[in-house]
Amino acid sequence: MKSMAFAERTRKEIVRDPLNIVFGLGFPLVLLFLLTALQANIPAEIFVIDHLAPGIAVFGLSFISLFSGMLISKDRSTSFLTRLFTAPLSASNYILGYTLPLIFMAFLQILICFLAALFLGLPLNLNMIFAILALTPTIILFIGIGLLSGSVLNDKQVGGICGAILTNVSAWLSGIWFDLNLIGGWFKEIAYILPFAHAVEAGRSAIAGNYASVLSHLWWVIGYAVGIMVLAIYMFRKKMSGDAA
Repeated sequence: MKSMAFAERTRKEIVRDPLNIVFGLGFPLVLLFLLTALQANIPAEIFVIDHLAPGIAVFGLSFISLFSGMLISKDRSTSFLTRLFTAPLSASNYILGYTLPLIFMAFLQILICFLAALFLGLPLNLNMIFAILALTPTIILFIGIGLLSGSVLNDKQVGGICGAILTNVSAWLSGIWFDLNLIGGWFKEIAYILPFAHAVEAGRSAIAGNYASVLSHLWWVIGYAVGIMVLAIYMFRKKMSGDAA
């Protein structure tokens, strides 16, 4: 109940900034339509919709990291959290309170992306629903990255890390725009050490109905998501102790 009460406050804070919401929901759609239009005019199958849609869905989640990081860093910069630390909430309660509204927003973002993909030729079947569910660990991963960044950095630094660096890293090292096998070597090895390529491959495998492959990629994403969320709670708890002192 404590987390739910704080989650309601977080939801209201998110709604107060509709421009960011529109950008986060709309920009991935713009890319989806543009790249699909590009595919219609080139002979090679580069941006096929059943490969493109899961990739764009994962890329769109990088904006969730920016939202979550900015939320917590702004609360810190306005001393809101310092006052709130007097309330009987644990670090886990706070992190959960930040996370719950963002999970809803992330699922909405993914759903809109896949619904748009239906109009571009993606078949409507149970595999699409499974693909949405397969991206759940990726949602937790990106929210955790934002919460961890917001717990240790100020809002300008969060904007640089989550807004510029993370979006580019998650885009170029996930295989959204090109097949990682085309480059190979150390670039491909680094890409598959990080979770982003595995997140995209999990979504694509789900769309294709290759469930065994989904699980092999999801374990990477789940491991990163759990580790980063635990680290976010730990760093937030340290921040609580420091501000209380």
